[in-house]
Amino acid sequence: MKFRQILTALFITTVTLTSTAKTNNSARAAHERAHQAQLANVKNRMDKSVISDFIKSDVDKREHSKTISSESAQLIADLLKESNKHIGKRYVHGAKGPNQFDCSGFTSYVYRQFGYTISPASRAQYTEGVAVDRKDLRKGDLVFFTSRRSGRNVGHVGIVVSADNDKGSFKFIHASVKGVKISDFEGYYVPRYIGARRIITD
Repeated sequence: MKFRQILTALFITTVTLTSTAKTNNSARAAHERAHQAQLANVKNRMDKSVISDFIKSDVDKREHSKTISSESAQLIADLLKESNKHIGKRYVHGAKGPNQFDCSGFTSYVYRQFGYTISPASRAQYTEGVAVDRKDLRKGDLVFFTSRRSGRNVGHVGIVVSADNDKGSFKFIHASVKGVKISDFEGYYVPRYIGARRIITD
């Protein structure tokens, strides 16, 4: 190929690439303008349908968090079976089991048998897992109360064994001063209730 032909070919290629680049840049700019217009339109409108979609999405997430897998359901059943084995064992302050317990020593011991390491202190346990509303309790959740010595702070903890969320009632197993037992959420415990945490969240 002669030198003049080579120069001509290079010139044509350069012009073509420049033209293509300009076309691409123009198309990109047009796309960005259209996208910005769409965003502005949504932002300005924010009509009932958009708000409805946001609400539905939030509700769906909340409902999903309430579901439980079959594996977790079985795990919780086994955890409660284990906790029931210790009914009647003596309460000793600071004891972590397996022959005697205090309240948080009991809950941490039971969970540890299934691979969950939670603090042996009730106040620390109240920061673990996820918070649960009293109307959404399920078996295996930890429930927390004040005690005569804790003032307004967490001083006692137990494990939910059954819950009737429509009535707002539940039963829980715990290491009380009278030993490991199952109690109803009534009387002494009602004004002392602080909140609940969920350790098994799947």
